[in-house]
Amino acid sequence: MSARGKESDKVAALDAGADDYVTKPFGTEELMARVRVALRRLEPPGAPEGQIAVGDLVIDRDRRRVVRDDEEIRLTPKEFELLLFFAQHPGRVLTHRAILKAIWGPHAVDQPEHLRVLVGSLRRKIERDPTRPKYLLTEPWVGYRFTDA
Repeated sequence: MSARGKESDKVAALDAGADDYVTKPFGTEELMARVRVALRRLEPPGAPEGQIAVGDLVIDRDRRRVVRDDEEIRLTPKEFELLLFFAQHPGRVLTHRAILKAIWGPHAVDQPEHLRVLVGSLRRKIERDPTRPKYLLTEPWVGYRFTDA
């Protein structure tokens, strides 16, 4: 929200990572409608609820648990958040920037070392052979892709 109404201010804010821009004065009905739109973006329509199963890996969203071959894999909250983000976009190449923004927020997009460390840790936990990943694949110079098979 801003009292500034110049187009250049709006463009700068949107380019910096804002999803929307509202200038004063604004009506509360409009503000609430914009909040509802933002909340709808959090979960894509038809997103699976409960469990997501890929191969021998089962991600239980409700219980925040991950199981492989009936054995629970303990993940940190950030590891779980990252795995869930990948699982919600199966087969899609996700850029480093998009992942960083989704997991750490818009101010972390220039800190890819956080992502590399977290992906390495996650691979050690979910992959049978982390040096030859089956689930979390690297797309060189672009990002990562979670298998859809």
